[in-house]
Amino acid sequence: MPLQNSNKPRIGIPWRTSEEESKGVREKLDNYFAAVRRAGAEPTEISLKLSPSELSARVEGLDGFVLPGSPADVEPSRYGAVRHEKTKTLDPARDRTDSAILDHAIAARKPLLGICYGCQILNVHQRGTLVQDIPAERPGDEIHGNTDLAAGVSKGDAEHDATLAGGSLLAKLAGSEGARINSSHHQAIDKPGDGLRVTARSAEGIVEGVELDGAGQWVVGVQWHPERMPDDAFAQKLFGEFVAAVERHRGANAAA
Repeated sequence: MPLQNSNKPRIGIPWRTSEEESKGVREKLDNYFAAVRRAGAEPTEISLKLSPSELSARVEGLDGFVLPGSPADVEPSRYGAVRHEKTKTLDPARDRTDSAILDHAIAARKPLLGICYGCQILNVHQRGTLVQDIPAERPGDEIHGNTDLAAGVSKGDAEHDATLAGGSLLAKLAGSEGARINSSHHQAIDKPGDGLRVTARSAEGIVEGVELDGAGQWVVGVQWHPERMPDDAFAQKLFGEFVAAVERHRGANAAA
């Protein structure tokens, strides 16, 4: 889809999966588009079929990025792990596209919001590791929901409380050190990546949010799905602050 003529910040969002792109199935992708539009920016999809040079040119012209969730899992070899039997679905094109976006966004200091799978691949990009299956590897933890609920489902996400780190951006946006979040994932961050500060955890310690610490740029990953919470004030503030960070970065570049 071509970029529209607009003074609004342009936010790149990769297709969730190669299959959805091939079939033109975009119901869930459009949840992210709607959330970005509500926050005042213009979303545009990034194809998973682009060559490296095409992808480089594509991301260069965008102001910020949202890495969405996916029913696929990050390729375990990317973080030095053997594939667990519960790691059933991989999408190399999505891994490759997100990795290129992350390379560009962090080098160019462009704001980035990673959601669910997007949070996980952010962590892997920063040389962190993942829990490949919470029920198998963290027995006794609460249920974090089934990965990737059916399109059109507005209710049915698992919900649980999260503790937010004092002084973190997430705590500032929530207005407290606690929040009620939705949940739909079977993997999670294990060892945090370089420069990532854990800023949200579930009651049993599952990582629910990270922020790139001390880097002078806006990079946040959340394990939950704020795009599925259009009536939640915390979720809307998260998207709003992301877009505000994009506008600040774009303004600073224009003035330079």
